[in-house]
Amino acid sequence: MSAPLTLPPMLAKLGKRVPGPFVSLHFVAGLELARRLKWLEPPAELNGRTFAITVEDLGLRSSFVVRDGAFRPLWNKGPQAAAELELGAKLADLLALMRAETDADTLFFQRRLRIAGDTELGLIVKNWLDAAPRPAWLQRISAVHGGIGSGAGG
Repeated sequence: MSAPLTLPPMLAKLGKRVPGPFVSLHFVAGLELARRLKWLEPPAELNGRTFAITVEDLGLRSSFVVRDGAFRPLWNKGPQAAAELELGAKLADLLALMRAETDADTLFFQRRLRIAGDTELGLIVKNWLDAAPRPAWLQRISAVHGGIGSGAGG
């Protein structure tokens, strides 16, 4: 097995310079597309709750809220404002989580997934993501890119 994907530290330095609203806008656009295509429908318990996801090796942080069943960027709190639930991991680990190649518990206990904030909200999100069906194209990305994030590429 090859070493997992490792990105150059310079990318994180560059990523930290990208304005938070710009990152959030693009990240939320992806979440909204997945929601509208019925791939990722947030449960009612997430309505009004705030989240932040940090791609640690890229230095990117997205802040968003679920409002009326839709994902919306958080503009009014600033890019580094605390969210009710904050998740952070390297890109490869987030991709493995998205493709269901590993689960949040495994990443957390291996100290590869950082979780902070509301514990109950974290469990709701974890159970929701564990149960969410993955679209077929997500698995094909893994095959096309030589297993990025699965330890088979890099």
